[in-house]
Amino acid sequence: MVRRTPLRTFMVYALVLFWSFIVLFPFFWLITTSFKTPLAVTRGPLYLPWVDFDPTMVHWEYLVDEQGSTILRHFRNSVIAAGGSTVLAVIFGAMAGYGLSRFKYHWKRVGWRNDGIAFWIISNRFLPPAVFVVPFLMIYTTFGMIDTHIGLILAYTMFNLPFAVWIMRDFFNGLPQDLEDSARVDGASRLQAFLRIVLPLSTPGLVAISIFSFIFSWNEFLYALMLTNFDAITLPVLIAGQNTNRGVEWWFISGLTLIAVLPVVVIGLMLERFITSGLMAGAVKG
Repeated sequence: MVRRTPLRTFMVYALVLFWSFIVLFPFFWLITTSFKTPLAVTRGPLYLPWVDFDPTMVHWEYLVDEQGSTILRHFRNSVIAAGGSTVLAVIFGAMAGYGLSRFKYHWKRVGWRNDGIAFWIISNRFLPPAVFVVPFLMIYTTFGMIDTHIGLILAYTMFNLPFAVWIMRDFFNGLPQDLEDSARVDGASRLQAFLRIVLPLSTPGLVAISIFSFIFSWNEFLYALMLTNFDAITLPVLIAGQNTNRGVEWWFISGLTLIAVLPVVVIGLMLERFITSGLMAGAVKG
């Protein structure tokens, strides 16, 4: 066991504080920029309010009063797309992960068994999302799914599902099967044992994949840009569009970014312990 000396402890805390500063400084910059006048933004790096610049509420009043309905509509679109894809990814990911954990499969044509099938599923995330843009455009145009909520939900589910299956498979592998066998001896069906025994014990894994699926869908830009025109535009596309004939309006971008980031930060802080335990289970059990 390594003995902690005062110098070692000081170095650890200094490193943590330095890294915290690196991580949190962009949020500080966003907050201060949202309260700066255009002149203060163009003058260069000004950090301290009431010292380097005089803060103003003009930009926030504009966002709330004049752009409030537009922001709310795009915020709702992001919630629908991210929430819908997260629910589908969790449901199908949990069922597929359970199947790969508890049943034996053999794809004779290619000689794959459970491990090979699981690796093939996660390998779909190796490809960059831009590869699928043109096929999605062709399919969605054919079926009239451009600029629809269901179109974004299905696209995001496709990208979230491999990660969900992989994590839940490893999590289920770490759960004792004796609990399910005991429930089945008492008369429970396979589905009842899955719903009443396995899923409650898998809460950390379910929360972990829910958070990461939601964050990916919430922040996704490429497909939200290519597959929407007006009705289903999400917040990332709205933020990227803050470039007018007057140039890039950094003060509005900062305010909108804070609005977009705040829900994810709050959810992440509330469910932090589930995220850590879920990812650790998926990383060390197989």
